[in-house]
Formats: sequence, structure tokens, C-alpha cells
Amino acid sequence: MLSESSVEVKRHSDMAHSGIGYFDSKGQYYRGPEEATLSDLSALLGRVGEGDSLAPGIAKIILDRRSEIEAIFREHDNMIESGNAMSFSARQPTLSFDDGNVAQFPAHKHV
Repeated sequence: MLSESSVEVKRHSDMAHSGIGYFDSKGQYYRGPEEATLSDLSALLGRVGEGDSLAPGIAKIILDRRSEIEAIFREHDNMIESGNAMSFSARQPTLSFDDGNVAQFPAHKHV
């Protein structure tokens, strides 16, 4: 979990001063919150792909598109809560026309 802490840093003049530091869930220090968050997201994703992991790039996309991703999850949660999330195989496909007529498609038998 991302945390914020005061950190003492030495300047060139050997005078210590306090500042803000950000730490990822492993306790590694970062200068900004984005870097620490990206580290945690990359760790959560794990190794993705062959060779160099794609996780850092995917983590950056997730952070950059956070509001859109959160909206998708809100919609998902609303569907689950309202009970409208049914599996496709449990539904009878239908086709509705403007005049109110409804055509039912034959159910597929699962083998």
C-alpha cells in the first residue's frame, strides 16, 4: 500500500532537511506518488509477456486511464447488484421489433 512519510535528505552542503517521500508496499522510496503507485501496480500485475515484463507499461496505462477503468467497474458492480448479470447460456435470445412483436430464437442444446 502506498504510504507517505517525511524523509531526511542530505544536501550538498551537508545540511539535513526534511521532505516528503513516497513508499510502495515493499517499502522502497520514491520521490513522487505516481512512481510508488506504478511500482505497486506492476507488482500486482506480476510478470507479463516474454523478455522484459510488460507490467510497468500496463501499470502506466491503468494509472493514466484510472477514471475510465473505475467507471467500468462501477457499471459492473451495478449490474451484479441489480441481478442483471446473467450468463449468456441462461438467457433465451430474443429480437424485439418497434411494433412490440418479439421473435424468440430456438434454444441451443449444450453438448
